[in-house]
Amino acid sequence: MTLLILGLLIFLGAHSVRFLTPGWRDAQLARLGEPRWKGVYSLVSALGLGLIIWGYGLARADPMVLWVPPLWTRHLAALLTLPVFVLLVAAYLPGSHIKARIGHPMVAGVKLWALAHLLANGNLADVVLFGAFLVWAVADFISARRRDRLAGRTYPVCCWTRDASVTAIGLLAWVLFVLWGHAWLIGVKPFGI
Repeated sequence: MTLLILGLLIFLGAHSVRFLTPGWRDAQLARLGEPRWKGVYSLVSALGLGLIIWGYGLARADPMVLWVPPLWTRHLAALLTLPVFVLLVAAYLPGSHIKARIGHPMVAGVKLWALAHLLANGNLADVVLFGAFLVWAVADFISARRRDRLAGRTYPVCCWTRDASVTAIGLLAWVLFVLWGHAWLIGVKPFGI
């Protein structure tokens, strides 16, 4: 559990610098320059992610069960992740009404992903992992929306066909991940098929 917590502190800490210490971040960005800052940021994030994966794997091998969720929560979680995939695509395919309305669809997707997984998992490691991501995503989303409001930032909209593309790509990615990817990467079949 120690590696999982350390990884979460490093990964989520790096991803919190922008809203926890914006002045320090700006000073480092100015001192290092954008390429070096992004390089350091990426290395720290990769280290944290690696520790999360390693620590979570170790914790799953010797789980501490807090509660046993009903089987239907697994199916609910799988369904709740459908909009997560659409939100992730909207974050990277600009011009959709989804991006314009939500502003930060990736962070919104992380919130929904974490909540869905909290519903379906009752081990201590799951609560630590998904709970930490949920708390971080809520804080980051609030901060990002506040920054947008203060800056008067809006997100341009292309056309409804962009939303159709975002939805279709997200749906296809979700189907592939639910049917094959989750079992291959995580070892769990969301629908047990």
